[in-house]
Amino acid sequence: MQLLSKRALLASFISVIICTSCNKNKDLVTPVTSKPATNPVSVTDPNVAKDSALLEARDLYLWYNQIPSTFNARSYDDPDKIMTAIRQYSIEPGFSGPIDRWSFGMKKVDWDNLSSGISASFSSTTNSAGNYGLGVFFLAQGDLRVKSVERASPAGVAGIHRGWRITKINGSTDITTGNSTFIIDNVFNSTSTNFTFLKPDGTTVDITLNAAHYADHPVFFDNVYTISSKKIGYMVFNSFLGDTTEISNEFQRVFSNFANQNVNDMVIDLRYNGGGYVSVQEKLADYLVAASANGGLMMKEQYNDKHSAYNVSTNFRKLGSLNLSRVFFIVSSSTASASELLINNLKPYMDVKLLGPSSTHGKPVGFFPVPAGDWYVFPVSFKSTNKNGVGNYYNGLPVDAQVADGLDKDWGDVTETGFASAIKYITSGSFRTQATVPFTPLPAEVISGNDKLDQPSFKGSVDSRKGLK
Repeated sequence: MQLLSKRALLASFISVIICTSCNKNKDLVTPVTSKPATNPVSVTDPNVAKDSALLEARDLYLWYNQIPSTFNARSYDDPDKIMTAIRQYSIEPGFSGPIDRWSFGMKKVDWDNLSSGISASFSSTTNSAGNYGLGVFFLAQGDLRVKSVERASPAGVAGIHRGWRITKINGSTDITTGNSTFIIDNVFNSTSTNFTFLKPDGTTVDITLNAAHYADHPVFFDNVYTISSKKIGYMVFNSFLGDTTEISNEFQRVFSNFANQNVNDMVIDLRYNGGGYVSVQEKLADYLVAASANGGLMMKEQYNDKHSAYNVSTNFRKLGSLNLSRVFFIVSSSTASASELLINNLKPYMDVKLLGPSSTHGKPVGFFPVPAGDWYVFPVSFKSTNKNGVGNYYNGLPVDAQVADGLDKDWGDVTETGFASAIKYITSGSFRTQATVPFTPLPAEVISGNDKLDQPSFKGSVDSRKGLK
């Protein structure tokens, strides 16, 4: 299938997403009307979906020429398994093994919900009832904390906050890394779970959560702080996916407020942001970048040699009146893709500081949804570089200051380890020293447990505009 016809078909499918999701991104797409095929094969035929998944991978995959001719798509259960299987054929010079950790497949109905900001489980065991809107991580062995709460979710409506400790799940006190499967099943994959929480004031509360669908709101928190005569703007941004009209309006609200309060230092919290739409990244970059960068090269996207005609360069178009010279990002190994793209794109133009417990995830590549039966497949299809040609950060972007994730504090708490370290630099010119606040790495079993708890989250740069311009 030629690229143009495939992109036209893709446009028609994406236009359906847009129209059924509160007219999101309508400025980015032009609906395409396709004639029905003669004697069409059901899009739910599993072999059609499998064959289409492989066909698309052989065409679009960044490393398509490494997929062997003997690869048998029909030996796999579904398109997601096929996308997982092709990851092994992603050898890149300078790296010891396959680098693709992200190509995946997803049922169309689930992607439609996830991409449009309607709660959906990003896992192989999708819960059709929705979820609780609750993220959890271990602060220490046996100390499970709420890391994030979607405000419109069952957890948000119940008044649960980041930093609360979970002491029981359905009456079980075995809240350890060794019991991660139990925790994942009951936090992410169940329809009803009873939790006992220990709150910061020492009181406990029992709350039963029932799974539901709800609208995601990725701007979790924003505020302005005056500390030592410094005006500091702080925003927690949790995803580049969602209702892009709402996100755009939120950016305008937040940055207008920052400008009105004469903010001169900015802290953007991306510690759990796994990425999303490239277009949303562009908009946030345009708000953050220095005014002198207006018109300058933001990034380049490069496709495989079959589709080099789709390589594209994007320039900055400055938004808002803030004129920052530096920006601080709080990050972690969960900070991925569009989040890393934002950081990498700003580095040639600004003083960019990263702080967190580890380097970022390491995903300088992206994809877009391609129909395969009643699935979408997402083979990694393009890589990105900044003005200086820097990309290939498959090992992640390193931090300037290694500080713990203050899971015991809520968003915006100036004593939370990450935020406090940024404030220290802004007010004194240096991060907290090892002598005053030593960084203690988490035990290996806690890191492993948190990696498992992070698996249901989305990590990706999604460019839904390819072929639609």
